[in-house]
Amino acid sequence: MDKIKHKILVLSGKGGVGKSTVSSQLALYLSHIGKKVGLLDIDLCGPSIPKMLGVENKEVHKSSSGWIPVYRDETQNLGVISIQFLLDKSDTPVIWRGPKKNSMIKQFIEDVCWGELDYLIIDTPPGTSDEHISVTEALLKHNPDGAILVTTPQAVSVSDVRKEISFCKLLGLPIIGIVENMSGYVCPHCSECTNIFSSEGGKLLAEQTNIPFLGKLPIDPYLTACSEKGVNYFKEYPNSSTLSALKTFVETFEQQNK
Repeated sequence: MDKIKHKILVLSGKGGVGKSTVSSQLALYLSHIGKKVGLLDIDLCGPSIPKMLGVENKEVHKSSSGWIPVYRDETQNLGVISIQFLLDKSDTPVIWRGPKKNSMIKQFIEDVCWGELDYLIIDTPPGTSDEHISVTEALLKHNPDGAILVTTPQAVSVSDVRKEISFCKLLGLPIIGIVENMSGYVCPHCSECTNIFSSEGGKLLAEQTNIPFLGKLPIDPYLTACSEKGVNYFKEYPNSSTLSALKTFVETFEQQNK
């Protein structure tokens, strides 16, 4: 952990808001611009990161120093660790009680040979459960940059993210900012963005809680297709609005942390 410059958790109080999408696309974008990145998937019951990055059929190996991440390609700019790599089959469920989950998460934090990284992105399950307490307490020893909170525009999602804000404050975890995911639908033909859900919920929450608003990520059918196939979205669609939004966030974050 001492060799990792920035450690960022991706959190939300609600499932289905796209934490794994935000985590994977942020990691892909950072590696796309030449950063050394690690992506840690601690959603033990629903590990989707390996499929989204096209590495679900690879295996993790263990050395005398700990686990070796699975790398997406020969550049080794993006390494991944997930419980999925330790299961016999992709449809094998993880039916564990809290103590075993907590033990696995501590191993993921302490026993992975990431090497020198610019960023470690940590994808989490929804809510404020044992997994969140374990990973937060383990990371706080290593001075994490903080958490990115993901919401969708609807009021029901925003209300659950408020609980995540309280969770972060109670545990002393800094909050980097709020991302509004699924913010409108981008037509694949005309590129017009339509608000099929409500809009501005994430931005309003950020204003009310005095937390930085990091931007909006629209629903993009091309992004969905790339995630399903494990294809690098940014190489396929270099002019996408998603790439533009992530670029703005990363540039702002790096400017603040110079």
